[in-house]
Amino acid sequence: MVGEPHEFNVKAALESVKVDSPAGFVAKPGLCAENAKKVMQMSSESVYDSCGCFGASRKRTIVGGWAFAWWLVTDVQRISLEVMTLNPMCEYVETAQGVPLTVTGVAQCKIMNEDELLTTACEQFLGKSVREIKVTVLQTLEGHLRAILGTLTVEEVYKDRDQFAALVREVAAPDVGRMGIEILSFTIKDVYDDVQYLASLGKAQTANVKRDADTGVANANRDAGIREAECEKSSMDVKYSMDTKIEDNARLFKLQKAQFDQEINTAKAEAALAYELQAAKIKQKIRNEEIQIEIVERRKQIEVRLHYTLLYCTY
Repeated sequence: MVGEPHEFNVKAALESVKVDSPAGFVAKPGLCAENAKKVMQMSSESVYDSCGCFGASRKRTIVGGWAFAWWLVTDVQRISLEVMTLNPMCEYVETAQGVPLTVTGVAQCKIMNEDELLTTACEQFLGKSVREIKVTVLQTLEGHLRAILGTLTVEEVYKDRDQFAALVREVAAPDVGRMGIEILSFTIKDVYDDVQYLASLGKAQTANVKRDADTGVANANRDAGIREAECEKSSMDVKYSMDTKIEDNARLFKLQKAQFDQEINTAKAEAALAYELQAAKIKQKIRNEEIQIEIVERRKQIEVRLHYTLLYCTY
């Protein structure tokens, strides 16, 4: 029943067609009859094979490795372990305030490769395409997204998207985990509505911001005016202080100059008076000398006359 073994890759195994037979045989169109044993190598996929030879039933799951598969004996199926990008979208879901919102998100999911969880995923999704798996997970995420939206207000959804996304991920993770799927990330992409509620919030916020900006400008202008007046007052105080000091210094200069001039004039007057006094003294001395000379001359004249008189009398 089993011939010589032959090697083939996973792609060839995945192109196999399952034949409805009691033994679960697998037939591969185009393969020769002697091709019986197959070798499988995997990277981002998991291979699930079961052998039904002679009534025996043995199932194996191979991740990132290889295994032998017997032609017409082993049933080989695969499931992708690559990351799946989902775009959940909930349209016109009423929030806790009754406002209909449309929310879109982006989720990254993948089948977990732990043995128990991978076996669970194989039981759930073997025989299904990646698209069918995505649809199943997407419906689960959208259901939880709708349920959580109904418990929150618009402000909570719009202003704190990270917390909202974390809440959705936290609530949905157990359900998808029971299917062997892990939510790697979940983020809110967009939030909008058709009743202009968010636009009204934006207008109110814009008005508040504009009001605060105008108030800030007015306060800044007021503070600038006060500061300018204070600076001008300080400048004038400094100017007046400097002018006062200049005037004081000028007055002191004039007083000192007048004092110096007085001292100089006094000294000049004293010098002139001393000169005149000295000149008078000298003149007086000269006059005294002249008088003494005149007296001496007169005495001499008198003596000469007396001498001539005596001589005349003698003769």
